Amino acid sequence: MKRNSIFLLLLLAVAPLLISWVTDPLLGKDGYEIETVNQPDDYSGKIVSTVIRRLPDGKKPRKAVLYVHGYNDYFFQDSMGREFNDSGYGFYAVDLRKYGRSLLPGQRRYETRDMKEYFADIDSAITRMRRDSVTDIVLMGHSTGGLITSLYMEDKPAPEIKALILNSPFLDWNFTGFMRKVAIPLAAAAGRWFPDISMSQGDDTAYGESLLKSKHGEWEFDTTLKLLHPAPITLGWVRAIDQGHKQLMKNGRAIKVPIFLMRSRRSVNTDGWNPLANSGDAVLNVDSISARGRRLGYNVTEAIVDSGLHDLVLSRPRVRRAVYKSMFNFLSHQPEFVGK
Repeated sequence: MKRNSIFLLLLLAVAPLLISWVTDPLLGKDGYEIETVNQPDDYSGKIVSTVIRRLPDGKKPRKAVLYVHGYNDYFFQDSMGREFNDSGYGFYAVDLRKYGRSLLPGQRRYETRDMKEYFADIDSAITRMRRDSVTDIVLMGHSTGGLITSLYMEDKPAPEIKALILNSPFLDWNFTGFMRKVAIPLAAAAGRWFPDISMSQGDDTAYGESLLKSKHGEWEFDTTLKLLHPAPITLGWVRAIDQGHKQLMKNGRAIKVPIFLMRSRRSVNTDGWNPLANSGDAVLNVDSISARGRRLGYNVTEAIVDSGLHDLVLSRPRVRRAVYKSMFNFLSHQPEFVGK
């Protein structure tokens, strides 16, 4: 056997020992660990993603959840990890490249030119789940994470993924008239040639204020990682989102695993914060979520949540208890997750 082959075999044998989980500096007091994953450089330079995990009582169960956050977001929903742990699931999340824990100095927040760029971040998390002996995975995506996970499940998903949970997935633009018919198509077309040009998203902070404890919500999060004032987006980002939307609708019902589609009962449109922002989806059109979400596969269960916020697990206590109850009821009917 050649020396290089021997070296490769030795490297593969010790690779699991080189995995370096460390206490999460953001949520570590609650049992969370992280590992930073070096990804191949892209058009902006060095890239990393971050895998976060919380294991029930330090054990490594065969079933686990992998959560993918939304736009202008990072994983901070520590109560969600506890909920899944208490029900016997390992909990994993990923901070995608250029978001949250994975945002490097000098990087442009959220920059992407193709939704498929994030597939490597998901695959890296799944690799670590396999090393923890996870055999059955629930993939869960919120908002833009719901778009990314849906596209991932249409592509070549990891065989361990047995169900997809979508929490208010971003499957369509929440625009009408000129914006939908003219502005977005023009911006998406220009994004092919001028991906780095920025455009403002306005300064509406209603949704962020409905969450933040120091404003009108009950949650604490790092406002340098999840901004109250939306950061500018690029034409490349608009094109990537638009192409992702079109691909899902073109392929139609391409996702093979059972899907649990969750959305609020109503959308709310506010000019600045008012109490309505705490009782509905202040980001997306819930009718579009429903119409497009039901077309993702042949086995779609829809849950409509009264008074649910855009991120349903951050709704008021009574509402989020109903959200978790409905999720675990759905999973209890999936044979892969029963009795493990």
